[in-house]
Amino acid sequence: MRLPLDDTRSRIAATAAGLIFLVGSCAIQAVPAPTTRPTPAPLPTLNPDRIAQGRAIYSQFCASCHGANAEGAPNWEQPDARGDLPAPPHDDSGHTWRHSDTQLAEIILGGLRDTFNKTPELTMPPFSGRLSDEEVSAVVTYFKRLWSPEHREFQEQQNRRPSMPSPSPGGAR
Repeated sequence: MRLPLDDTRSRIAATAAGLIFLVGSCAIQAVPAPTTRPTPAPLPTLNPDRIAQGRAIYSQFCASCHGANAEGAPNWEQPDARGDLPAPPHDDSGHTWRHSDTQLAEIILGGLRDTFNKTPELTMPPFSGRLSDEEVSAVVTYFKRLWSPEHREFQEQQNRRPSMPSPSPGGAR
C-alpha cells in the first residue's frame, strides 16, 4: 500500500526534474553559439617602384589642385565663392579610400562634377588621353600608401564587391 506521502514525494521529484530539464534547455538555447569571424585577407603589398611612379605622376597632374602631399585644397569641405567644393584630399583624411580602384580610375579618366556644386562645369577635369590606364593605376597605388591599414582594408573590400556603374562626369563623387 502506498502512502500519500510517497505520492507527494514522487510528484515533487518529477516536477523538480521537469523544471531542471526545462531551465537547462532554455539556458542552452539562450547561450549563443560561438561565431567565428573570417580572418581578413592580408593587404596586398604595395610595390615601392609603383608608389614612386604614382607620386611623380600625381605631382605633375594632380598636386596643383589636390595639394603637394595629397592633403586637398584648403577648406575643401566648404564651397568656394562660386559655390563649388574645392579639391578633396587623397590622403587618409579624405574619402578617396571609400572608392574601389575601378571607381577611382573612372573618376580620374572621365572627370567629375560634384552634385553639390552650383556651377555646371566639371569639378575635376578628365585625364583620358593624357594618362594611360597604367599611369592611373600607379596614382591609385600612391594614394593607398597614404591610407591607414583600416582604410586600406575597407578599400580592398570595395574592390572585391561587384562593380556598380560609376557616376557620369555630371554625377556625384
